[in-house]
Amino acid sequence: MIRVLCVIVGYCFGMIQTAFILGKLKGIDIREHGSGNSGTTNALRVMGKKAGAICFVMDAVKAIVPMVAVYFLFRNGTYAQIEPLLRMYVGVGVVLGHNFPFYMGFKGGKGIMATGGISVGMGLWSFLGVAGTFFLTFFITHYVSLGSLLMYIAFVVVMIVEGQMGMLHMSSAHCMELYIIAILMMVMAFYRHRGNIGRLIHGNERKTYLTKKNKLDTPDQETVAKEKIEQE
Repeated sequence: MIRVLCVIVGYCFGMIQTAFILGKLKGIDIREHGSGNSGTTNALRVMGKKAGAICFVMDAVKAIVPMVAVYFLFRNGTYAQIEPLLRMYVGVGVVLGHNFPFYMGFKGGKGIMATGGISVGMGLWSFLGVAGTFFLTFFITHYVSLGSLLMYIAFVVVMIVEGQMGMLHMSSAHCMELYIIAILMMVMAFYRHRGNIGRLIHGNERKTYLTKKNKLDTPDQETVAKEKIEQE
């Protein structure tokens, strides 16, 4: 029951759709622009660097806050032995709330920055592994999607390594449960990025820059149409 409660709490936090809210403040529906995705990358492309930065931070914070709360609530007492697992369940709820908010017809973002927040909530090593993988990949290739996919792999690897080294301080069965959750999150991320994966393979995935160069990397209408279909 405690696991279900953690997922529900996380889902409620995940439904705080930063990109959607910022878009409404600007008089637009972010889902009707760019890729149609309610996430950080689309906010950056449609509304600019300031909006992208706000989404970047807030989408991570909405995962960090409930996970930190779980840590302080359950690090002692009945659930102390599975506290890291409960943090992970909260994180899963956040990603589900971000990706599938019921009040937006279950059409949200892809949960990348929310997962970045989860990596912070799970500890220093997971954060370093995820952040290092994402930013290194992004600054070398300028592909947000590739960095996102690789960071999920890094997250799973770090969680397994920490669990096997006893750093999570849980039983083998509970560590295995956590591994399975992390792997399922990765599988969902790959599925949500299936269109991006196809474009990466064919060499026509859109790059994202943090400078004025971004203006020269405008996708053609066919690419935009494919991105919108992906969200439907």
